[in-house]
Amino acid sequence: MLIFWDHRLVFLATPKAGSTAIEVALESLASAAIQRPEGLKHTDIATYRRHVGPWLKALNGGDFLTVALMREPVDWLRSWYRFKQRDDDDDPLHRMEGLSFTRFARQYAAPGGPEELMIGTQSGFLTDGPARVDRIFRYEEIGAFVEFLEDHLNCAIELPRINVPPSVDVALDAEDEASLREGMRADLALYETL
Repeated sequence: MLIFWDHRLVFLATPKAGSTAIEVALESLASAAIQRPEGLKHTDIATYRRHVGPWLKALNGGDFLTVALMREPVDWLRSWYRFKQRDDDDDPLHRMEGLSFTRFARQYAAPGGPEELMIGTQSGFLTDGPARVDRIFRYEEIGAFVEFLEDHLNCAIELPRINVPPSVDVALDAEDEASLREGMRADLALYETL
């Protein structure tokens, strides 16, 4: 999460949607950069609205505009799978040995799958009941997000390419992809509104 005090702007770091590159590029411009622990770095809109937003408003005298990125949902899950392929030896919570993307996607699409895999959903991160992040940009159209930030922060921004997960097979047959899309319908519906 990045807080731009003078601009009354907060960037909420959606997991697996370019947040590390954004933070590397903009940390020096931010009034506050919260990168650790993961739970604070990836503060969702519900937590922001309950705790951070009211605190900032009380200190600054006005509401802050919240912005975030959202990745195409199936591609987002592919990124999670690639990410979890790393660190197998160092982190027992990432145990993925022998788990194909098809099995991973089936597990995610099953009831309780997002929680069981400790991934959650993008819609759960970006929405809080009928409320949502003020401005959500598609990760796949990151140029529009960078342009928005450049205009809002009055500076040129160049994003580094970092935190790139390893290349692995993330293909799904049509039936499994259809099942996954059904399990991700809340994320897909939100994505279509962007």
